[in-house]
Amino acid sequence: MNTIKVTIKDHLSIIKLDRGKSNALNAEMITELNDMLKNIASDSSIAGVIITGKDHFFSAGLDLIALYNYTEAEAAAFWHLFLDFTANITAFKKPLVAAINGHSPAGGCVIALACDYRIMAEGKYIIGLNEVPVGIIVPESIFKLYSFWIGQANAARSLLEGKLFSPDEALQIGLVDEVVNPASILTAAERKIKKYMAMERNTWEQSKLNIRKELINATSADQSETLKAVLEQWWSPATRSILKTIIGNLQNK
Repeated sequence: MNTIKVTIKDHLSIIKLDRGKSNALNAEMITELNDMLKNIASDSSIAGVIITGKDHFFSAGLDLIALYNYTEAEAAAFWHLFLDFTANITAFKKPLVAAINGHSPAGGCVIALACDYRIMAEGKYIIGLNEVPVGIIVPESIFKLYSFWIGQANAARSLLEGKLFSPDEALQIGLVDEVVNPASILTAAERKIKKYMAMERNTWEQSKLNIRKELINATSADQSETLKAVLEQWWSPATRSILKTIIGNLQNK
């Protein structure tokens, strides 16, 4: 695996996102993460998962530099892959805790939203869905995931303005569940997930699936029409112009 690192101890798997400086999500990273979660789901010896990042980044979201240069076929394949991954991680039945050790906008936030509990590091970090100002249409399924945790009104307002929250703001609105010192984030995540893992496994997992029934249906439904709109906007001159500016700024940092 080139983009994630996995350690297992005491029936707990810790997945560390480990790609470049900012853990930007490309097709390889999403595929590796998706495959690992599928493997863990079928491994009865693993009872829970923590996902974390590195060096001030949980994940900066989709790798816009790579995506910008995709052909139409490659872009379509990538968005299919991302939505399939979103469906799979949403339906992952074992306990899943996000240890958000840094910035987590856009796609990074989507990964965190699919988890059962989110612990974020203190500091000048951001989290939220900021796709709209970038010119990317947010699928309804991802809006449902957002609103599941912070409510429809808050999700709608935040999504349409591309609001990015500080750790304390995210805690106040319910986007994260704890804010801790960065040095103790994995300790806090392990403490929480072990409470879940101590429950009777089948009871806990089936309850999670029942609670998430509508979310699972939404993310696993046929999203062909939504994807068509996303891709049309992706190739529009307006969005290409916004992306070109963003990419220029990223490359100059």
